Amino acid sequence: MDFGAQISTRALQHLGVSFRLHGRDTVGGFDCVGLVADVLLHVGFEAQAPADYSLRGRFSKQVFAFFNHPVFTPVRTLQNGDFLAVRTATRQIHLMIAVNGGFVHAHAGLRRVVLTPAPLPWPIMGHWRFIGD
Repeated sequence: MDFGAQISTRALQHLGVSFRLHGRDTVGGFDCVGLVADVLLHVGFEAQAPADYSLRGRFSKQVFAFFNHPVFTPVRTLQNGDFLAVRTATRQIHLMIAVNGGFVHAHAGLRRVVLTPAPLPWPIMGHWRFIGD
C-alpha cells in the first residue's frame, strides 16, 4: 500500500482550512498537530497526538515520543507523505507533511493550512515515514 501518496493527497485536500491552536478538524480548523493526526487517521492510524502544548512552547519531547511508534521509521531521504519536525523559531517545533515540490502545514501566521515550496527555510529536527502495522 502506498501510504505516502494517500498521506500527501489528504494533506493537499486541506489547503486553505483555517488555523486554530489545538484544532483537530476541518470545521474548527487545524494546527500542525491536528493536521498530522487527521492524515494519519485517513490511513487507518488513530493517533494519540500531543495535546498539552502552547504555540511557542517546548514540546519537542512529546513530538519525538509520538513518532517513536512502530508505525513510523526515521528516514533521511525525502518522499511524498513523510512527516517532518522543523525548528521555526527558538523553542518552537513545527510539523509538516512532504508533498511533491513542497510541504503542507498549518501556518499560524497566515491563519490557514498552506503549501510551502521546497527548499525549507527552517532546520529539520526530525524526519519520519509512516510504514503501517
